[in-house]
Amino acid sequence: MVTKILIADDHEILREGIISLIKEHADIQVVGEADNGLAAVEMTRKLRPDVVIMDVSMPGLDGIEATRQIKSELPEVKVLALSVHAKREFVLDMVRAGVSGYMLKECAFEDLINAIKTLAAGQSYLSPQVASIVLNGIAKDGFQFVDCDRVMFTLRESQVLRLLTGGESAKQIAAEVGLSVKTVEAIRRHIMEKAAVNNLADLTKFAVREGLTKI
Repeated sequence: MVTKILIADDHEILREGIISLIKEHADIQVVGEADNGLAAVEMTRKLRPDVVIMDVSMPGLDGIEATRQIKSELPEVKVLALSVHAKREFVLDMVRAGVSGYMLKECAFEDLINAIKTLAAGQSYLSPQVASIVLNGIAKDGFQFVDCDRVMFTLRESQVLRLLTGGESAKQIAAEVGLSVKTVEAIRRHIMEKAAVNNLADLTKFAVREGLTKI
């Protein structure tokens, strides 16, 4: 199965370098390039890639907001942040926006390929340099991290998960947390995808097993 990739970065030489190296991997295909966040969102809507490699700092719409829009509309698309920034605020802002992975541009190309395949398999990937930042942010900023399956839920996803497994409908949750029903349903799909379940009963079992909710 071929993993479709969209590369969003305002540096053409970096995009060309990634494309050139990925050509050596028959199971990965670059389907598009974007040099700014707005173009990344529009091309993701059109091309529906499996993974978007997203720079954090780009002109117009930055990678954080671009990721937020992509994950809101297309929660099944995985976003891999590839950045020069290892500062806490950049890393956690991207995690809050919904990325499934975060890597630094100084990484080896083999690590990037490994990250792409890891995300395509439904798991998360963090460079060792940023892993401690995310882990330290779990308690402080409300992230949940299920170590056995490497499933990471944002604060909003954790909130919706608790309400879902508490028996509330999407309409009730939307009214309670101040989101649209459509957005809540998108979050629900993303939660189930992360937990690798297909129905609410299995999601409830997962949440109870991992200590994310109580019956």
